[in-house]
Amino acid sequence: MKKLIYITILSVLVSAFAQGQNTTTHPPDSTQQWNMHFQMTVIDQSHPAFSAAYSGLNSLNNSEEEALSLTTTLYIGKKLWKGASLYFDPEIAGGTGVSEARGVAGYTNGETFRIGNATPELYLARLFYRQYIALGGPEHDKLTDEDINQLKEYVPEKRLVITAGKMAVSDFFDANAYSHDPRMQFINWSLMSNAAWDYAANTRGYTDGVVLEYISPTWEARAAMNLEPTYANGPELDYHFLDAHSQTVEICRHIKSNNRNGVIRLMAFRNVSKAPAYRDVINAYLNHTDPSLDVIYGKSYGGVKYGFGLNAEQELSDNLGMFLRGSWNDGKTATWAYTEIDRTASLGLNYNGKKFNRPDDNFGVAGVINGISADHRDFLNVGGYGFIIGDGKLTNYSAEKIVEAYYSAKINKTLYLSGDYQFVDNPAYNADRGPVSVFSIRVHVEF
Repeated sequence: MKKLIYITILSVLVSAFAQGQNTTTHPPDSTQQWNMHFQMTVIDQSHPAFSAAYSGLNSLNNSEEEALSLTTTLYIGKKLWKGASLYFDPEIAGGTGVSEARGVAGYTNGETFRIGNATPELYLARLFYRQYIALGGPEHDKLTDEDINQLKEYVPEKRLVITAGKMAVSDFFDANAYSHDPRMQFINWSLMSNAAWDYAANTRGYTDGVVLEYISPTWEARAAMNLEPTYANGPELDYHFLDAHSQTVEICRHIKSNNRNGVIRLMAFRNVSKAPAYRDVINAYLNHTDPSLDVIYGKSYGGVKYGFGLNAEQELSDNLGMFLRGSWNDGKTATWAYTEIDRTASLGLNYNGKKFNRPDDNFGVAGVINGISADHRDFLNVGGYGFIIGDGKLTNYSAEKIVEAYYSAKINKTLYLSGDYQFVDNPAYNADRGPVSVFSIRVHVEF
């Protein structure tokens, strides 16, 4: 029913505004009235057997394992009137990740989800309205390139932007030119976003909400209000907005270093949901008042989780760029949406093939260190399980360390082929398990 409502809204808006007049002073052939893009990404991932002193319900399988994931998305954009557009993204996802996307906090495949049924399923990824509000005259407008969820149009150089509807919060916050897109770049969860940012999303990574942005050539600022899932990493969103919601803010500064472009981003978030506190759950278990150790299905509203993130990127040469991220959350309230990481730091390099007449080829290498709070450790050690990790106990805690390297080659106009290797030490913070090597082949088609 909800999908039908979204499609009906889209149809009504498109038909209502298809005849709307464009009052821009720019040449009429310089803007698009609509566009359409397509992507398909297939990742085959495997790991050999590795050493494990013990395993639990959420452990990475220590036997040899292989899994295949698939996503395919249609992106449709429609201009409504001057400065306004509507975007509609139906998506199909199928397959699964190794160990059903469990067992590593910095999980190894950013294109798969924690969903039991591997059968491909059609769902609505995005349906959102975007409105530009110019803060300068048309002489300062610039013509944007056509792209996914972006019409070719004149955009005010300095502007306010309002976006409302169904979206992925990560489309707006924590962007990074070298480490953000698992379909083309690094595929580890803790490299595609700042991993201690428990951003609002359902199981597939989408939510409803509003984003307000101020954008200028030098500074950017944005704030968002979004819905949380009904339970930890659940598929449905909680529409009791006064009791369950997420706020995210970010300030972005564009810089020049030796005439090379760079960006620094500072972010903060605060989530309110049914997520319980780890210490309360532990105490209830030890006092025999609630033996469930349940942090998935919260019993009451009032759980608050907050945190901060730093994200930077810098061109070093025509071919080489670097990035770094770091984030922290309070670690007291259970993870509710993204992944079970309470503090993280990552550093990486990207080298493109311009020097070898392969400008669309990219090689990347990065390292990540992930950690959790004392309360989170104690919860896992008494036998608790989150939605992604839990080995039944955690007597030998150590930071989870991941190194990833990939090479992405453009085969023709629409086809990209990548090879990827990840080395995971102390999966799920457990020095009694691993290390493990994970190998991936990725096929990506876009047009």
